[in-house]
Formats: sequence, C-alpha cells, structure tokens
Amino acid sequence: MFIELIGTFIAGIAGAGLVMLINHVLRGRLPRWFAPVAAGLAMLLTTISSEYSWFSRTKDTLPEGMVVAQTVESKAFYRPWTYVQPFTERFVAIDTATIQKHPDQPGMKLAQAYFFGRWAPVNKLPVLTDCAEGRRAALADGIAFEKGGAVTGAQWVTSSKDDPIISTICGAG
Repeated sequence: MFIELIGTFIAGIAGAGLVMLINHVLRGRLPRWFAPVAAGLAMLLTTISSEYSWFSRTKDTLPEGMVVAQTVESKAFYRPWTYVQPFTERFVAIDTATIQKHPDQPGMKLAQAYFFGRWAPVNKLPVLTDCAEGRRAALADGIAFEKGGAVTGAQWVTSSKDDPIISTICGAG
C-alpha cells in the first residue's frame, strides 16, 4: 500500500513536470492551472491502473498448485469507470496440491481455501467438501470427526453443482 502511494505521488510529480517542460518549450503559452490538473490526472490514472492490475499481479505470484476458484468484481458510484469495466476486488484460491481424502469417505475432500482481498490480509480456511452431495463446510471450532469418517458439528452449505469452490475442490486430485 505504501509503495503504491509513493508511486501515485511520483506519477503526479511526473505529470506536472511534463506539462511544465512542454510549457517551457512553448514559452509560457499554456495556462498556469494546467500543471496541477495534469498532476491530478496522472495520479488518478495511476490509481486506476493499480486497481485493475492488482488481481493479475497477485494471481501471478501464487505458488504452483493454487487455483483461483472464485472472483468478486466491484462497482462503485465514486468510481464511475467501474460501471464500464468492473475490477476484481477479492478472490478465493484453493490449494489443490494439498487436497486430502479419507479412505472411508471417498466423496469427501479437505482443502485449504485462501481469501485474498485488495488492502486486506490473506485469510486461510480449511474447507471440507462433500462432492457427492454438492455441499461444503468451513472447518472451525466444534467440528468432530467420528470413527469411520463421519463429521459432526459441521455447518454445511448446500450449493449447486456449479459452485466454483466445490467444483474446484472436487475436480482436483
């Protein structure tokens, strides 16, 4: 965040400096207000570029085996350009390299889900998926595994078969 802020300030200084250089070449023919406007536009364009490139930059740094399962796009009235092209603000990645299966429950898979958000820390959550029933549960306190692989205390979320998290986990491994 701090690096992006510094980059935005540098873009503003560069935008104003470029207009001042052009004004010097034109021997002062540009209006005086043009330099601050150019600085503001350069800062705004840098911020927009940073917002739109965040997802691809973050996705490119994921380790091998991490698959993006779901993305959340954002639109906001104070960002009118997002109505033309929304940007990805959050996404869920599944670590397919470490998916675990239980021999007594072949339809169940345990995976690590990572929740990424712009300006937010990464959150990790183990997710148990019942591929046969099309449901998933976040493993939290109060979950117990019985003999034979039965799960008690889980708050199952039933979804359609095309749920991106369930299909990513069940389709891997």
